[in-house]
Amino acid sequence: MRRFSLVSFDGKVALITGAGNGLGKSHALMFAKLGARVVVNDYGTTAKGEGADKSPADAVVDEIKTAGGESVANADSVEHGARLVETAMDAFGRLDIVVNNAGFLRDTSFHKMSQDDWFDIVNVHLNGAFKVNRAAWPHMREQNFGRIVNTASAAGIYGNFGQVNYSSAKLALHGMTQALAIEGQKRNILVNTVAPAAASRLTDTVISREQTAALRPEYVSPLVGYLCSEVSTQTGGLFEAGAGWFGKLRWERSRGIALKGVIAPDDIAKNIDAIAEFSDATHPRNIAEAFAPFGEAMGAAVAAR
Repeated sequence: MRRFSLVSFDGKVALITGAGNGLGKSHALMFAKLGARVVVNDYGTTAKGEGADKSPADAVVDEIKTAGGESVANADSVEHGARLVETAMDAFGRLDIVVNNAGFLRDTSFHKMSQDDWFDIVNVHLNGAFKVNRAAWPHMREQNFGRIVNTASAAGIYGNFGQVNYSSAKLALHGMTQALAIEGQKRNILVNTVAPAAASRLTDTVISREQTAALRPEYVSPLVGYLCSEVSTQTGGLFEAGAGWFGKLRWERSRGIALKGVIAPDDIAKNIDAIAEFSDATHPRNIAEAFAPFGEAMGAAVAAR
């Protein structure tokens, strides 16, 4: 019997993309354990995005059902996002939660990167998330409830060699998160981004077995679960999680400096230390706060005339 939980998904339906292995599988099992009916999506490609295989999704569904949960498999690519949402609606009649987790790597240095290396990554990580979210959005609006988690990466936040394609798509996902969070808030649709540090098929070639043990996907799923729950109030956030550590990131901006009159590149050169100095940093939380310094500079300019 499941113990009482502050976070419960009884009556809720969750769609997890890329749930045949690793993080997605961990998320799917957690949601099912906490009462959700789960759509397990996995196209079944290799770590480089090649081939297709329905068996990973089927295996996770079997595991959920064996444990007494309700689940269905979907083996469509996230590039056909509406099909994933149709699976949820056909099987369970509603959709409350979307976790965009599907993806693969196509690492190569930028000067060797082909157009296929770029577009294949962007089409799955970014466009796939768009298509799934777009198909789910009307249902969430109608029921005045929805939770979406987009999966980013440290490579997207900080950059990484050989991952211009992957880094670009992952950071773009957080841009999607921030705008969707604003649009969804009045309809009780909360949208967040999680950048996980977790062992998976994508990390097998770059970390040791000891690191793998510490970076279990199960150490990330609890954060995803909370953000998708009814008790969460977080939206538009960017969170990192790994090895049992959890944190939230925010934008930081230098105090900057307002220059007057005719401004030349030489003036920037003379003031670059003040422009780039973070000792007295600000932390704008929204577009209005971000524009405040421009407004102050405009007011000062007008007053000086």
